[in-house]
Order: sequence, then structure tokens, then C-alpha cells
Amino acid sequence: MTQEPVRFRPKPYPPPEFPPRRLPAFSRTPPAIFPPILGLLGLVVALRLGLDIRGLPREIGDLAAGLVLALWAFAACVYILKMSRRISVITDDLKVMPSRGALAAGTMGGMVAAGLLGNFAPRLAIGLLVLMLALHAVLALLTLRKLLSLAPEARAVNPGWHMSFVGVIVAGPAAVSLGLPELARVLLFTTLPVALGIWGASLMQLVRQSPPAPLRPMLAIHLAPASLMATTASLLGLEGLAALLGWAVVALALALFAALRWITVSGFSALWAAFTFPLAAAATALMRQGGALGLAGQGLLALALVAVPWIAWRVLKMWPGGQLAARTNAAEA
Repeated sequence: MTQEPVRFRPKPYPPPEFPPRRLPAFSRTPPAIFPPILGLLGLVVALRLGLDIRGLPREIGDLAAGLVLALWAFAACVYILKMSRRISVITDDLKVMPSRGALAAGTMGGMVAAGLLGNFAPRLAIGLLVLMLALHAVLALLTLRKLLSLAPEARAVNPGWHMSFVGVIVAGPAAVSLGLPELARVLLFTTLPVALGIWGASLMQLVRQSPPAPLRPMLAIHLAPASLMATTASLLGLEGLAALLGWAVVALALALFAALRWITVSGFSALWAAFTFPLAAAATALMRQGGALGLAGQGLLALALVAVPWIAWRVLKMWPGGQLAARTNAAEA
């Protein structure tokens, strides 16, 4: 008697909801909105410096600052609204590697915003700066806790670590402009060894194996800490350190430009926002160096004035229809 073969039936799935369930407004706000907005904020800083160097009126820079500050404030408010529906949604977003750096970009954007506000409302700017530093510290602790809960292979060092654990250096230039040089000094010398550790670990990983093609745009993030540290050192009068970091910016920028085709081989994605803030920050850092480096910084500014808004527009236009949330696996509150 032959045994009848076992027949495997497909697993039944419930039919899709009809009509589709409507999500509450902003309940799936993607953290990926913050990196391009951070890039636009950094571009405004670079633009204002470039206008000053050229002796041109600052009104264009002030207008751009007002527009981008409003955009950052709106993005921050809608993400806070998302968290107000379910506070634990932030830990869900932290499960996705690019989202960890994207969330850090939100508080880093607030630090840049504080610097831009300094000329108009210094007390408000100082309050915003302190609040963003505190929130960034909390976010770094949550990120560290999430990393410790992951499998060892998922805890590998990646460029996004700069955003989470070195991102407070973004507050350095703002602190100097707001009359808090000692805070800027502490931020500079606290983050420098952390950044060196991340650069070293990332270089060793890069030598051993190439990162997956879709994640390669994140390599541009390595440029941002060097740029912010060079700017902070320059503003603090640490000319030797500023020059050393300025040349480090040049070396990193040249390496990224040389590998640009390899980095972008997978085509456009939301991760291209990783190019925006480092490019603007590098332009600012080099313009502050003066001389040949200053001219190179002005060239980078000209490039950033085209590239940063173009990338930001392409990423942010995916937000309203939910496409950005879907592509970046944003959590739902």
C-alpha cells in the first residue's frame, strides 16, 4: 500500500481591508525627513558665510534661514506628534540602522537652528541649543541600548555612529556664536577621540570588505565631523588644530569624490541625503581656512547650492504620499 504524498497548501492570509484603513495624520512620519533638512540648514550657514566673504548682502541668507527654520520646526512637530500617539515608537524606529542616524539628524538640525537664531533671539537660541544637546544625549543612550540588544553582526561600526555619538559637535559653532566658547571647547575635545575611533574602525572594515551598494552613500557622513571640528577649532582660535582638521577635510572630500561612482552605483535613494550636510559643512570649514582652502570651500559652496536642494527635494517629495516611510521602514505609531 503506497503512502499518499503529503500535499502542502499555501498558508492562508486574511484578505486586505476594504476600504483600506486610514492611518491617523503623521502616525508614520519617517525619520528620513531629518537628514535632508539638516543639509539645508547647513547650506544656509555656508551661504551666509559665503555672502560675507564676497561682501554681498546677507538678506538672501536671512530669507533662506527663515524658510529652512520653519521647515525644521514643522518636521520636529510632526515627529513629536507621532511620538505622542505611542512614545515607544522611537525605539521601533531605532531598530533600523539608517533611521538611527536620521533621528540624530533631527536634534543636530536643532543645534544648527540655534546658531541661525542667535542674531535674532539669543535667549531663545541658547534655550534651544541646551534642549537639543539634552535630547541628543538621551537619543544616544537609547541608541546604545538598542545596539547592545542586537546580534553582534548588527552592532558593527558604521558611519551613522558619527551622527549618534559625535553629533553634538554640531553645537560647537553655535555655542561660540552665542558666547559659550567653553562649551564649544568641551564639545570639541570630547568628540574628537570618539570620531577618531569611528574613523579607524570604519577604515579597517572598508579594507576587509566593501559595504553593500545601497548603504555606500552613508560613507559621506565621515566628512561631517572633521568639518565641524575644523570650524569649531577655527572659531576658538586654535589655528594649528583647525589647519590640521582642514587638511583632513580635503583628504576625505577628495577620497569621496574619487569613489563617487562606486558610492552611487545603486542609484538614487533616500540615503543620498547623507551627502547634503557633509558637503555644506565641508564648504563652511574650508572657507574659514582662507587662502587656497578658502577658494576650494567657495567651489564646494557653489556645488552644494545645486546638489543639496536637488537631493533634499527628491527625498522630501516622497514624504507626503507615504512613499518615504515605506522605503525606509518607518515605524507606525
